[in-house]
Amino acid sequence: MTTKKIHPKIEQRIQELREKIRYHDYRYYVLDKPMISDQGYDALMRELEALEHTYPSLVTPDSPTQRVGGAPLEKFHPVRHVAAMLSLDTALEEAEVRRFDERIHRELQREDVTYVCEPKLDGLSVELVYEEGYLVRGSTRGDGITGEEVTENIKTIKAVPLRLPGKKETYPRRLAVRGEVIMTLDTFKKINKKLVAGGHEPLANPRNAAAGSLRRLNPRETLERPLDIFFYEIIEEAGTDSPAQSQWMKVSSLQHWGLKTNDLIQQCPTIDQCFRYHQDMEKKRESLPYEIDGIVIKVDRVEYQNQLGVKTRSPRWALAYKFSPRQEQTQVLDIVTQVGRTGILTPIALLKPVDVTGVTVSRASLHNQEFITQKDVRIGDRVRIARAGDVIPEVVETLPEKRTGHEKRYVLPSHCPVCGSRVIQDGAYYRCPGGLSCSAQLKRSIAHFCSRDAMDIENLGRKTVDLLVERSLLTRISDIYHLTQDRMMALPGFAQKSVQNLRDAIEESKKRSLPHFIYALGIPHAGEYVARVLAHRFHSLPDLMAAGEEDLWGIPGVGLEISQSVRAFFDEAHNQREINRLKEAGVQATWKGVDNDHPGALVDKTFVFTGSLQTYTRGEAQREVEKQGGRTASTVNKKVDYVVVGEDPGSKYEKAKKLGVPILDEKGFRELLFS
Repeated sequence: MTTKKIHPKIEQRIQELREKIRYHDYRYYVLDKPMISDQGYDALMRELEALEHTYPSLVTPDSPTQRVGGAPLEKFHPVRHVAAMLSLDTALEEAEVRRFDERIHRELQREDVTYVCEPKLDGLSVELVYEEGYLVRGSTRGDGITGEEVTENIKTIKAVPLRLPGKKETYPRRLAVRGEVIMTLDTFKKINKKLVAGGHEPLANPRNAAAGSLRRLNPRETLERPLDIFFYEIIEEAGTDSPAQSQWMKVSSLQHWGLKTNDLIQQCPTIDQCFRYHQDMEKKRESLPYEIDGIVIKVDRVEYQNQLGVKTRSPRWALAYKFSPRQEQTQVLDIVTQVGRTGILTPIALLKPVDVTGVTVSRASLHNQEFITQKDVRIGDRVRIARAGDVIPEVVETLPEKRTGHEKRYVLPSHCPVCGSRVIQDGAYYRCPGGLSCSAQLKRSIAHFCSRDAMDIENLGRKTVDLLVERSLLTRISDIYHLTQDRMMALPGFAQKSVQNLRDAIEESKKRSLPHFIYALGIPHAGEYVARVLAHRFHSLPDLMAAGEEDLWGIPGVGLEISQSVRAFFDEAHNQREINRLKEAGVQATWKGVDNDHPGALVDKTFVFTGSLQTYTRGEAQREVEKQGGRTASTVNKKVDYVVVGEDPGSKYEKAKKLGVPILDEKGFRELLFS
């Protein structure tokens, strides 16, 4: 059988159509200056789709028709970033920004330091990698070192070029860039209007909506919730002789490569001009088509950025200068008490719904009794609320001048509102001692155990857990592994497929690693980081359970409070029995050398630190090593893999040289850490 030859004019027409569509995408989505009507654009796309359908051998991955070409994924895969995606230090007051500026000048010993200011977009940070001009990978920030690959979903964003425009000589052979994915306010409102009309809960805010849309396993679902992006940083420019020497040049390069940047970015030669920029952006924020919650101030020259370096989690040459939280007035309709996973009673203000920057707020945490007393919050009060960080609602102040005399004071109950146990005081908080015999704590504990960062039982969310507890199918955590198909099929909303998916997820969770299992246990004061540290140090659950308080206290990142909490948890007979039940059910909780979700380059390497480090405290440096699977020691011997030397090193430095142990300065340590 012979393959029919394709006429060169067909190939030429397909290429012409692709170039035209790419050009009009750039004009519309990047420059916001369309040069063609919607009907004209649709006609070009329909012609291209028809030709590619007729000649499928001519379809290429970078064709505009392939923005949604991938099949739904079963899960997202972890991917290591080209370089660490650091967070930013934050300032709320002018004095903090001036101290930042003074430190910059002092450390650089220069008077002429120019800054670049840009709006701080309220979105989701991503890293994109292009090779030979083609988009090959897109990933979320994750923990800053490792993110989730979301390439197919990134492709649905029309402002993201699948192939960089122009000739290959005009862009780097390999290009890694950072951007902020956002959902515009107009799109957010349209989606919420549609959700409410369909009887569904509206989305909380544009940032959460953007994050949720980008993490959909089916790219077609992401396409239904249109996203936008602004690029702001170049991470790698491989194969170029003249990399950008300043932040301002980076912005120009991004624009030159067809990558959308924010047109409000501005050079500011002095810190006073940064303040004027901040004031200007705060005035403009209400009229912008997207959410911003402050500005970002960056030292312009890359040479100076390199001199200033980075801390553990943030660059020393950049600062986020936040806006004051937006505030609105509303009324406290009631105050109720919520019982959390650890038994802490939290008073919640039920508010008369009020719109705060496009988000309907109807609840706010009052934290504890001390907060209620200090603020003098009463049922019926008129209050001023704000979204802290423009996200979490909080009561800023009461308005006593608006009281009518019918307001009621509120005091936390002396008995748990769920199980009736007598409440005990725990510092500033009140706690129900009922443990898992309290259904509220049981529900939250099981939901925590099943959560993504714990045992990752995807189909066992809070609503399902609540239902299973209320139907007495779950009376303790280990019951998860004894759920039968027949009993689940009898529950509302469950069908054969959903039950099977849940059973598969439960079975898969038995293979979760030791750090996930420790975190899943819900030990008070032991979050994800502490769970990883404990797993790295002890390597097995029996060894951890046998560790004395003094063994725990000496671990970097584990202080007295945490060590007492861990020891008390494992001393509790009920917890010991429950752990045994989980092991009998097949939960493995094995040590895998390093947590799969936090792979590190330092696995099983031993480090000793001596001297003063500039960008880390000693504790921070040790935690970074242990986070990546390494160990730290206090003495130098031949078993040590590296000695990290700071300023004014002690005798350990001389001993390392004598024994031939590899020595790293701080720069070498950072390069190894982020390699």
